[in-house]
Amino acid sequence: MAVLTMAKALNDGLRKAMEADPRVLVMGEDVGKLGGVFRITDGLQKDFGEQRVLDTPLSESGIIGTAVGLAIRGFRPVCEIQFDGFVFPGYDQIVSQLAKVHFRSQGKVPVPVVVRIPFGGGIGAVEHHSESPESLFAHVAGLKVVACSNPDDAFWMIQQAISTDDPVIFFEPKRRYWEKAEVDVESTPLPLLRSRVLREGSDVTVATYGPSVRTCLDAAVAAETDGTSLEVVDLRTLSPLDLDPVFESVRRTGRLVVVSEAPPESSVTSEIAARVQQECFHSLEAPVLRVTGFDTPYPPSKCEDDYLPDLDRVLDAVDRSKAW
Repeated sequence: MAVLTMAKALNDGLRKAMEADPRVLVMGEDVGKLGGVFRITDGLQKDFGEQRVLDTPLSESGIIGTAVGLAIRGFRPVCEIQFDGFVFPGYDQIVSQLAKVHFRSQGKVPVPVVVRIPFGGGIGAVEHHSESPESLFAHVAGLKVVACSNPDDAFWMIQQAISTDDPVIFFEPKRRYWEKAEVDVESTPLPLLRSRVLREGSDVTVATYGPSVRTCLDAAVAAETDGTSLEVVDLRTLSPLDLDPVFESVRRTGRLVVVSEAPPESSVTSEIAARVQQECFHSLEAPVLRVTGFDTPYPPSKCEDDYLPDLDRVLDAVDRSKAW
């Protein structure tokens, strides 16, 4: 058992994957000598060499396109996109090529590419550095989309994603990079595409993922002081969604609040709300409520505290659900 930041856990997970399989490559802008802007790849080029940790030109389309070719030739590339808002120049390569090759080849050509994307707000950054584009990728057939929320999951999920023969979009909550927690490096991890109940409760189910998980766990502690018991589910996988633990929880609590930093329209949260309405209609005591960002561009950093879901907004939704 080790106590690590999420950044160090991701670094250790990448290192273990590279040690286990010489076909694993790391590529991206400044991932080599600098170790990445968040230092996730720190020391990897020194230990594995420039042939396996590649500093690329500033071209997200080039990074993804090159990774597709490398994967077809038998390698397992791990691409780093510096910030969430920088992924869009590479979106065409992801949607038109990376997501399609396996299907296009009738299953004969796997493309085991991982695209790592730091996402979400809360770091006081400028425009294009605090986006939540996960729904855009969850809508694309042929991609697996996951989001870690804590160091233990980060350590194991990045290794599992790399070992997957399908392309994986791997979202990392950047404002949680420096939070520490225990990492059990000897345990048997939960399968990659499974959600997890992090805190059991009996009154209201709260489903969330990525950077909002810590917010919801803090809300559960606060709610407990007022006599309300929240069950917190970390979704972990956004496509495909693993909603069975959510269904099971809602059938007991009768109430659901879904929390995400992303805008609400046509989103992961709206899909969850629709699916729970279909599967748990007769168990619901209140409508499914959502606590999200807003349908606007991400605001200047001085205003982001008003944009991001916080403890008070989560607790307000819990109160409204209970009052229904």
